[in-house]
Amino acid sequence: MKIIIITFVLFFTSISFSQTVADSLLKPGWNPNGVVGLNLSQIAFSNWTQGGSNSLAFTFYSNFGAVYFNYPWKWKSYLKSAFGRTKLEDAGYRTTDNEIYFETLLSRDINWAVDPYFAVTIRSAVTKGYDYTVTPSVQIVDFFDPGYVTESLGFLYNEGSVFSTRLGLAIQQTFAKKFTGYTDDLETLNEIEDFKFDTGLESVSELKYDFATNMSYSSFLRLFSRFNQLDVWDIRWDNNIAAKVNDYVSVNLNVVLVHEISQSRKTQLKEALQLGIIYTIF
Repeated sequence: MKIIIITFVLFFTSISFSQTVADSLLKPGWNPNGVVGLNLSQIAFSNWTQGGSNSLAFTFYSNFGAVYFNYPWKWKSYLKSAFGRTKLEDAGYRTTDNEIYFETLLSRDINWAVDPYFAVTIRSAVTKGYDYTVTPSVQIVDFFDPGYVTESLGFLYNEGSVFSTRLGLAIQQTFAKKFTGYTDDLETLNEIEDFKFDTGLESVSELKYDFATNMSYSSFLRLFSRFNQLDVWDIRWDNNIAAKVNDYVSVNLNVVLVHEISQSRKTQLKEALQLGIIYTIF
């Protein structure tokens, strides 16, 4: 399954994407775009009387995308990945960022306020991830362990380049190999499942707003609820404020909120303020 997923993602991203572009600015055929970046932080002390620990932190991230436009059809794909580590003196390296998010969406303009669409979303960790709140640390994820694949079919509102939202029927498959806590059905006491299949509703909303000549805010909100549990919703809300210092340097404030009870009963929150180097490929 891992090989299929990797092939699937690489195929689409090799021809593809990242930032929202208005339909009026799209040219017929492929419209690729992509950004890679590296955030670094380093501090060192020697005979420093006020205390402190040597540390080194880095995060590599990428946003690739492509839109194939052939009116009335539009095929948009997107790959976001991030991997970061921090080395604290005497504590060794710790993984601080570790995720891949891929989405491909096909829609057709039917001259309504909303357009029909079909989308596939894939989520996974990049590599091994650990819980550092316990000693010694415990591995809790690996690449596609767990891995999530969601297919959805519904209607999309997408007028302009600032805001888009969609709602559709969805099926979601969860795969696991070693970490079956994400897939195991607690009602089958004599069996440990490494695959889980859910049907439900999925809603995805995106906002991108340039509020200054060199600053922008982007927000991504995904909701998923199962038909047998419509009062419970999985939530992922990803917010980013980016300030472009020049063509190669930017400052990013990223806040991600995740609430997914199959992962944790507690709401997860990640915040990162980073100064980094960026390079626009497309």
